[in-house]
Amino acid sequence: MEIQFHGAAQAVTGSMHLLTVGDEKILLECGLFQGRRQEAYERNCNLPFDPKELTAMVLSHAHMDHSGNIPQLVKGGYEGNIFCTHATQDLCRVMLRDSAHIQEMDAKYMNKRQDKKGLPHVEPVYSMADAEASMSQFVGLGYNRSFMITPNVQVTFLDAGHILGSAIVILDIKENGTTKRLTFTGDLGRNDQPVIKDPVPVKETDFFITESTYGNRTHDAVGDMKAKLQSTIDRTVKRGGKIIVPSFSVGRTQELVYFLHELFNEGALPEIPIYIDSPLSVNITEVFRLHPECFDDETREEFLSNHQDPFGFYRLKYIRQVEESKKLNLSKEPCMIISASGMCEAGRILHHLKNNVSDPKNTVLVVGFMAENTLGRRIVERKPEIKIFGEVYPLKAEVVITNGFSAHADKDELIGYFNQLDKNRLAHTFIVHGEPDSTEAYASSIRDTGFKDVSVPVRGEKFQL
Repeated sequence: MEIQFHGAAQAVTGSMHLLTVGDEKILLECGLFQGRRQEAYERNCNLPFDPKELTAMVLSHAHMDHSGNIPQLVKGGYEGNIFCTHATQDLCRVMLRDSAHIQEMDAKYMNKRQDKKGLPHVEPVYSMADAEASMSQFVGLGYNRSFMITPNVQVTFLDAGHILGSAIVILDIKENGTTKRLTFTGDLGRNDQPVIKDPVPVKETDFFITESTYGNRTHDAVGDMKAKLQSTIDRTVKRGGKIIVPSFSVGRTQELVYFLHELFNEGALPEIPIYIDSPLSVNITEVFRLHPECFDDETREEFLSNHQDPFGFYRLKYIRQVEESKKLNLSKEPCMIISASGMCEAGRILHHLKNNVSDPKNTVLVVGFMAENTLGRRIVERKPEIKIFGEVYPLKAEVVITNGFSAHADKDELIGYFNQLDKNRLAHTFIVHGEPDSTEAYASSIRDTGFKDVSVPVRGEKFQL
């Protein structure tokens, strides 16, 4: 039995881990790599293994850095099942089609420029047809329902508390007459977050693969998030500006709307319009409404039991049409615009940033992690100038960063989760899905607990289990 780490190894994008058990090959995640355009294109088009040789695939959750390259996997010849939770299956049905649409539109835009230069056309990583074809291979499973995915491997999903449908993946593996357990956190959520349930603890496992996005940082307290959101809106509205919020369509947008709903109910916000300008976010919110079984007790008590919709209220408007989106940039009145993509790499958020970042009255509110070499990271670093669609814009808007909205466990929460494991049984821990300073800091924290068998794999590294 061996594990090879093909993505999200000392990085936070492109999650992809290959487990080999005898003749069976099981892929954990198949995420899109995001970063420098040409490098991302090459890595996403060229998988580091033959998809035809895979026996099964397991997906922890629907975020694009974990699921986004599944159509390429199927396009490359993978014919097996893709196991995930029911909510993840429904989210992917929306998100993979959206990803394909964006890639087709990006290729169309690039090819106009290529034609002017007399250069050959570029192709999208995958097409809408590829995305739609891949959905026929998804198999949805409930939480806490063990299922044999191969003759020798049983999978069980536990709630990871990260986004709707996110799962901690437990693999019970038979080899040479013995059974070993491998636990993969996927992306681990936080306790006491709104809407969804807390992460389920795991105690017994032989091997542990854990994310480490915030392995060297702590978040703002969950209770402080509303106060910071309120003060940012108040301050910006008083100077007559707009609040521009790059936000992931899955989880983060719904969480923001939940808090805004509470603040309006409390009379704590000025009467400004709030726009969710992302067709994907609109569709994803509909999926959220289909899965109330994933909601926590607080959401049930505050909204569902009172027949209120936590994702819709009178000041909120969901935008679908392009013309409506364009009108938002013509308006001079204070408002909040929440738009995708979360790392500012594609989508309508680019148009809103282009039209608003150079006005000091406005605010860019950062509510999520921004990976290296993304436009979002350059905004977080407050570069004096940023490039959007090839044009340079001075960054004069206020930039507000809040870690409290993160759906990832911070360093204290990660260590708290690790400390629940039975160290007498645990043989080895692997730390993935974090930039080098974060993964190394988390590894050091684990070693400080007295547990020494910790590895921080590099891309392509293979381990015998």
